[in-house]
Amino acid sequence: MTDPALPATILADLQDIQPPIIAGILIGACLAKLSRVMRSGTLDAGLGPTQLFPLRLRRPLSMTMCAFEMSLGLALLVTVLPVGTRARTALFAPRAATGARIAAAAFFMVAAAALVELKGRRPDLGCGCFGDFSTQPAGRRSLARALLLTGAALISIETPALYLPPWGHGNLLFLGIVCAELALIAALSPEVSEALVRLGYTDPCELRQVPADRTLAALHRSRLWRKHARAITTELPIDMWRELCWRYVVFPCRQDGKNAEVVFAVQLKRRRPLIHAAILPQPPDSAVGSLTSTLPTQGRGHHGAMQLSTGV
Repeated sequence: MTDPALPATILADLQDIQPPIIAGILIGACLAKLSRVMRSGTLDAGLGPTQLFPLRLRRPLSMTMCAFEMSLGLALLVTVLPVGTRARTALFAPRAATGARIAAAAFFMVAAAALVELKGRRPDLGCGCFGDFSTQPAGRRSLARALLLTGAALISIETPALYLPPWGHGNLLFLGIVCAELALIAALSPEVSEALVRLGYTDPCELRQVPADRTLAALHRSRLWRKHARAITTELPIDMWRELCWRYVVFPCRQDGKNAEVVFAVQLKRRRPLIHAAILPQPPDSAVGSLTSTLPTQGRGHHGAMQLSTGV
């Protein structure tokens, strides 16, 4: 026979697990956005709803949203954990926990409204919820997830501090409910399929998209840059182009009192790229200083025919 107290136990467990699950999602979303910022150097792109605002407002809105997600996630955690007391009560007043959960419900409700607006005005954009993983256009699954999390935050209001039940039937039921809810959230998250694709697939280096700023950052951290930095006469390269898996960067320099150019070949790799260097002496009448300091984004540059077989 079914235990008559089972429905009440399931409901109580559902209420108890919502704050830590919601906190994990919020903190994970913020970390995913920060990871994207570290790779690309910008916070503007990749955050879908911010594209609905004027350009001057996108950066502050993106920063505010990311900071709010992290703060709200931490608030949900610290107000639910039973730490700091001997009477098995929460460290913070119940009103603090209630306020954090109401704020979470309001946040996801606003997020759902923003997804509806985004889908109507810019159906080609992803929701930007988890940075680079949220590339698929905002659809019903993302909206359903936001509504689910809104309801999850609402049912957790007024629940006490979180305690794991003693090992046994109650503990197994608790873990089963947690796994079932996580599976439901995963089914409503387009980012899961994108993450699985990235884990199992590596794009060919010929097609790999690595920003020029990232190439320059890797170059400036390298041993070869430190070796030639004193001889280089400009802060910006005079030429830059890409060939297959390599990006070539040219700087003017002085070698033995004569004009020369140092050419760096930086592998198009996101982490620890290989870097080679070659120094090309220039004729005495070459006007190295008259070259522009702008960075070409396309083409092979005026050094495009050079081969790096001259040395490393």
